[in-house]
Amino acid sequence: MAHRQDQQRRASIHDVASRAGVSAATVSKVMAGVTTVKPDNAQRVFDAIEQLGYRVDPLASDMRRAKRRIIGAIMPEFESEFFGQMVTQLESLAEQRGYTLVAASSRESEARETEILARMHDWRVAGVVLAPVRNEHGPAAAFMKANGMTGVLIDRVLSDDAFDTVSADSASASAEVARELIGKGHRHILVVGLGEQAATVRARLDGFRTTALQLAPDTRVDVVLAETDVDPLRAQLRDYFAKGERPTAVYSLFLKGTLVALSEFRRRGWHCPNDISLVGFDDAEWMQATWPAIAAVVQPVRQIAGHAMEALFARIEGGEGPPTARLEPCQVLMRESVGSPGFADNGVATAHDHRG
Repeated sequence: MAHRQDQQRRASIHDVASRAGVSAATVSKVMAGVTTVKPDNAQRVFDAIEQLGYRVDPLASDMRRAKRRIIGAIMPEFESEFFGQMVTQLESLAEQRGYTLVAASSRESEARETEILARMHDWRVAGVVLAPVRNEHGPAAAFMKANGMTGVLIDRVLSDDAFDTVSADSASASAEVARELIGKGHRHILVVGLGEQAATVRARLDGFRTTALQLAPDTRVDVVLAETDVDPLRAQLRDYFAKGERPTAVYSLFLKGTLVALSEFRRRGWHCPNDISLVGFDDAEWMQATWPAIAAVVQPVRQIAGHAMEALFARIEGGEGPPTARLEPCQVLMRESVGSPGFADNGVATAHDHRG
């Protein structure tokens, strides 16, 4: 009897079920990627697995079959429409091929991103779609390479020597925004974004600044980059405008930044486009519903998801050849928030700070 207990010191599926407060059958369903399990129950199972260090027996034939039919997806966050829509598209495409998608959020943490990947590796997922926190050179991609995982990198990536990559053509989209603003007469433009070295942030900024200065060398491009999130950005924007800076247009490199900029305009009593123009990278329903509607760079979610899954399944099915790097074109929608800088007949700018 003692020998049997020794063998069972390793956490069992029943230990996981007990810790999670569910049945062993429910644990099996969660591990098999069955989507009918209540999300709360599934999360408790995942937490119990992590706490107990539970590992599935890789020789169990039923789990071996199930694990080959699971695709993992890791996004930086689920709050934005872009990543929410991305997961929806990836899930649909996986299910069309008879696979189940298991999605998780890294919450913009590279450490958590790697932990989730390790968990998915334990589950022997067939492949992973990873949208890294920063870029293709982070610890998550390194973990995938070191462990021989099949995967594709999307969004905040340019190209990679080991994995196929699919992302929006941020640089070209930002260049088009520059052409639009310069063409309307803007010569003092503020760009706002996050200071984290995400590949796409750099591509968006460089694409915009390079094109603007090529078209009009006298253009002044100011840059305000917050280190982490919207609260520091809000404070930095207030300091910037408090110094008397009055750009005629603002280009936000990320969705939350667009909202922060618009909120700051309204706090100061400025209206788009008469007092200041606004363009944001990424679109959202609120940007279309507000008045004036906010100009936006619309990312090709469906195309990115489609080509990412095509590339992933080609690798799962044994496809050879060097990794490919795809850039999908964005759509730039110049809505009512963009106009020409306001000038009176005497050449004096009419835009002003209504709070004096």
